Amino acid sequence: MFKEDIFNKVSRICYGTLSLSKLQSSLSTKEKLYLLNYAYNLGINFYDTAELYDNYNLLKEFLKVKTREEVFISTKSYSYDKITAEKSLEKALKEMNTDYIDIFMLHEQEGINTFKGHYEAVRYFLGCKDKGIIKKFGISTHFIKGVEEVVDLEEIDVIHPIINKDGIGIADGSRYQMEESIKKAKSKNKFILSMKPLGGGHLGTRPVEALNYIKNLDYIDSIALGMRYKEEIDFNFNLLVKDNILKDELNNISKKERKLKIAYWCKGCGKCVEKCNQNALEIVNGKAGVDFEKCTLCSYCVSVCEEFCIKIV
Repeated sequence: MFKEDIFNKVSRICYGTLSLSKLQSSLSTKEKLYLLNYAYNLGINFYDTAELYDNYNLLKEFLKVKTREEVFISTKSYSYDKITAEKSLEKALKEMNTDYIDIFMLHEQEGINTFKGHYEAVRYFLGCKDKGIIKKFGISTHFIKGVEEVVDLEEIDVIHPIINKDGIGIADGSRYQMEESIKKAKSKNKFILSMKPLGGGHLGTRPVEALNYIKNLDYIDSIALGMRYKEEIDFNFNLLVKDNILKDELNNISKKERKLKIAYWCKGCGKCVEKCNQNALEIVNGKAGVDFEKCTLCSYCVSVCEEFCIKIV
């Protein structure tokens, strides 16, 4: 389907580097590079980042000792006009010290109206694609209509939708509706890079079930996964690529300390506070705050968070 294309060369697993950004990780640069290189040596050659993650310098260090054509980088920005698009692309190229970006996407698109509202940026990125500075262009989205309403657009090569077994994080409907939308996109020859197979960590207690679900969706081309530990890389690679469950790694992963994290874009609506039976959440200075001694990581709060602000990391 993607003859003589980078899409034929990318690995089944895409390393989601949000997990190695300041937003989610306190690991040293050396520790992060170890994980990236460990994954690469297993055969994972596809790495997803974003301007928001502020970790281009990490990928610059990673790329220093790689043949550039053998590593595939996907990034995203919120650019909405030519000025912001040019600034975002220049930042990515400069800070990763690369001449081109394999996949550049508009971050968190909601549907056709959002896409049209960003079209000046789209036009700029497509011009850069014509020059070979961007190889493929696409969008990321948490919305079913974000997929449905763009499937016929020739401008889009890649769709990066949220999809997981429990439908966590889908903003405007069910898992089943998202599945149908992605199937339609695939039928239109779009490359599908799925995200959040573990629902932002909320399916972390059921990784085999969650990853088997996403693995068996034959219309998913590559699966973006955040990984902060060597055991996670080994476990995910063996399950998704080799159909093998590593019980020792699964046991070690289950012992890792995890906490509920509220993202900075929380609006302080208070719905999660009302939902929490442990009284572990409260609104502090206009945002949700967590009492870690009371939090049981049940994830019930995420079911009412319309902004997908709540993660387990």
